[in-house]
Amino acid sequence: MRLRYYEFINSEVSSGQKVGRLRLFEITHMKKDGSSMTSEAGEIIEKLKEKKAEYERLLRLIGLVLPRPNILDPAPSNTCLSGVKLKLKFRAEAADKEATAVAREAAAAAREAEASKKYDELQLQLQQMMQMFQQSQKPPS
Repeated sequence: MRLRYYEFINSEVSSGQKVGRLRLFEITHMKKDGSSMTSEAGEIIEKLKEKKAEYERLLRLIGLVLPRPNILDPAPSNTCLSGVKLKLKFRAEAADKEATAVAREAAAAAREAEASKKYDELQLQLQQMMQMFQQSQKPPS
């Protein structure tokens, strides 16, 4: 998995494109066949994609609502539009903060799932070792 991550980062850096959080999470939590490593990771990716779509819809809305500046009119007098701009800006910032929070929660949930999986594996190994020890302590019949 780390090799895929570094290959991705190197390809993104050489192409000059910015690496997005969602794409980075997908790369680090998806198998090569496109399926998610855990069900939690799959749910998190879906939530992040929904937030991204919502954010993109908001950006398109901003583009439709905000007027293009008129070169001949250096000081537009419509203060209502500035209020709309401000509200849309705050909503976009709030959506971005929420997406960041979801990404952080997703990363924490993925770490917790991985730790739980490792703990379960260690518990199983310990049980197997205890059984082997108990069998070695029995006198031969």
